[in-house]
Amino acid sequence: MQADDRSLAFEALRHAVWLQGYPDDLVHRLVGEGRLVRLNVGEWAQAEGDDRPGLSVVISGLLHSYCAAPGDREVLIGLVGPSSVIGHATRYSGGPRLVTAVCVEPSTFLELSEEALDRIGSQAPHIWQAMAGFAYAHMRSAVRMAAEVISLRPRERIAARLLAFHDHIQTTDRHVIKVSQELLGEMMGLTRKTINHHLSNFEDAGLIKVGYGKIELADIAGLKMIADKVA
Repeated sequence: MQADDRSLAFEALRHAVWLQGYPDDLVHRLVGEGRLVRLNVGEWAQAEGDDRPGLSVVISGLLHSYCAAPGDREVLIGLVGPSSVIGHATRYSGGPRLVTAVCVEPSTFLELSEEALDRIGSQAPHIWQAMAGFAYAHMRSAVRMAAEVISLRPRERIAARLLAFHDHIQTTDRHVIKVSQELLGEMMGLTRKTINHHLSNFEDAGLIKVGYGKIELADIAGLKMIADKVA
C-alpha cells in the first residue's frame, strides 16, 4: 500500500465511530493488515448471499445497499458512506452476507480477511469488542427503521429518516444526503407523490434544499421537532 493510500485509510478509520475510544495502534494494525480496493460507479462491493468472509471498511465514496424482498424484488434499504463496515466475519457471525452493496460514487475500501483479523486479534484482542460495537450499531439502525415504519406518519417518518442519514454518514458534508426523491420513497415504502409533497413542504419551510440527486438538510432542529411530534 502506498504512503498516500495508507494515510487516507488511517484518517478514515481514526474518525470511525465504531473505533472511537480505542488506541491508534488498533487503527495502524487494521491499515497494515488490509488492502485497498477501488471500485467504479455501478460496481458491486458485495452481493446478498455471498459467502466470501472478511470485512470491508468504506474509506471514501458512497454505496446503496439493497435487500431481497418478497415478489423477487430488490429494495433499497440504506446508504453506506465513509467509515462504514460491510461484510462480516462469517467464522464468528455465521451465514452469508445480508445485503447487496452497489457503488453510486467511485469508492475505495479497506478489505480485511478473516486471517488478517485473527492476526490483529492475537496482538490487539479489543478488535473483537470494536467489531461487536459496529454489529450492534447495524442492529440498532435496523430496529430504528422498523420503529419509524410502525409508529410514524409519512411526514414524521421522512423527517426521522433524513436525520438518521445525517447521524449515520460520517463526513464533513454529512448535511447533504445523496439520494433522489424517488429512491427515498422506495426506501421508505412511500409513493413518489407522497415524498414530493412532504419534501416540498419541508423546503418551503426552510428545513431542506432539494437538488438533483441530493437533499441538503438546512435546519436539523426543525426536522427533529417534526420527527418527535406526537399525533
